[in-house]
Amino acid sequence: MAVADRVLIVDDHAEFRALARAVLEADGFEIVAEAIDGATTLAAVDRVRPDVVLLDVQLPDVNGFDVARELCDRDDGPVVVMISSRDASDFGHRLERSGARGFIPKSRLSGAALAALVAS
Repeated sequence: MAVADRVLIVDDHAEFRALARAVLEADGFEIVAEAIDGATTLAAVDRVRPDVVLLDVQLPDVNGFDVARELCDRDDGPVVVMISSRDASDFGHRLERSGARGFIPKSRLSGAALAALVAS
């Protein structure tokens, strides 16, 4: 399914990060790091250079849309995919303006769903 894409998982809930790691690793993704907020996300991206950042919309220090915009503005930035327990329609045009490749509801996270967005 995945072609060993290197993924950074960003969510402030340890339980979700563990679930996302298990789901994505089972489908061939390599999880290279985890982050819990915007500051640790930016540091981790600089340190491990992931191909993909799976980024929660709501973080404790900043909203995920701001982090996505910063990452997507980089010339060599990773593919950013937003996630949330809420529906995409709750965010209006903020998803489009973030520069993220797409959105996956947390309840529908799968390797196939992520691979489809990364490949697009």
